[in-house]
Amino acid sequence: MTEKSNGEMERKVSPSNTTDRRSFLKTAAVAGATVAGGAAVLGAPFIRNAEAAKGTVWKIQSTWDAGTTGYNLFEKWCKGFEEKSGGELILKPFPAKAVAADNNALFEAVKSGVLQAMNPFTLYWAGKIPATVFLSSYPGGPDQPAQWDTMYYGLGMTELAREIYAKHGLFFVGHIHHDANIIHSKKPVTSLEDFKGLKLRVPGGMVAEVFQSFGSATVSLPGSDIFPALEKGTIDAADYVGPAVNWDLGFAQVTNYILFGPPGTMSLYQPVDVMDLTVNMRAWDRLSPKMKQFVEEEVQVYSKDHFVGIQTKNVEAMKKFLDAGSKVNRLSTDDVLRFRKAAIPIWYKWAKKDADATRVFKIHLDYMMNDICGYVTPDDIKGMTL
Repeated sequence: MTEKSNGEMERKVSPSNTTDRRSFLKTAAVAGATVAGGAAVLGAPFIRNAEAAKGTVWKIQSTWDAGTTGYNLFEKWCKGFEEKSGGELILKPFPAKAVAADNNALFEAVKSGVLQAMNPFTLYWAGKIPATVFLSSYPGGPDQPAQWDTMYYGLGMTELAREIYAKHGLFFVGHIHHDANIIHSKKPVTSLEDFKGLKLRVPGGMVAEVFQSFGSATVSLPGSDIFPALEKGTIDAADYVGPAVNWDLGFAQVTNYILFGPPGTMSLYQPVDVMDLTVNMRAWDRLSPKMKQFVEEEVQVYSKDHFVGIQTKNVEAMKKFLDAGSKVNRLSTDDVLRFRKAAIPIWYKWAKKDADATRVFKIHLDYMMNDICGYVTPDDIKGMTL
């Protein structure tokens, strides 16, 4: 620790800390690959029938890095399928980069059938499927998990997502709640003005454009590349997921500050980051109707378990960050209103990318303009058309 001019204590990264973090990830990756084919006895068994004797095996890759809280939860869920299905369906899990080396390769691997399924962050396909920016949370949009459940299960968004994915030879099984994304930075960020000139990692797409409107220089990097970029000073700050996984990835070693929204709000730009289970259409069609229903129900169960598991670990991780010297900064309620105002024209820009994006956004817009949300008023969108 060294003292800065303003009296705050600045934490330095020691070579041993960096080595420890790299050793952890290397060990975790080996462990993930070693146990990927295993099976665990979890939950009540599915009633065995003639289909079970065929023992369908799906290779499924997550975008979670091996050894992280997210991957541990994913692996546990996958390994429960053999027992629960009576052997009819076995999920063989793989961590990020284990089979497909990057996000683009992951999409193509599932589409071609090299992998039968994937567990990605839904917005990763914004360049291929513009509508996916509205299938996961976005700057200034619906910010409560229950609102997303309402849109998916009650307002027709699951059916629409399936229609869109089918055009690519994929079946969108369902959304999976993850967390809110937060920003870790080397210097304090206490207002929207502090983003001006900040070299910031974000996932790209709409999120990048909103931050660019406040003067940030944005770059898109996969999660596993964030630590070295922060360590080398290539970037000043990085958005990624929540405290639990970011602690696992070593962010406390290379940043000093964590940015949240106002009290009760973790994130303004991705407050309900959504993942999903997507399956190769041919693999999906080979399942029995009963097993299809079973998988859909299991995704709903996993969405709850994954969300609660992550949130529980977040509580523990925040204490670790604070004990390590990280400081929490918060944006204000006024920042929330200014942020949404800047985001609205960008919503419309993305909604006009294609007809599918327009259809999904219309579900959001109608919901946000309903008085039960009240996030958007006619004055907010005056002069804007779809």
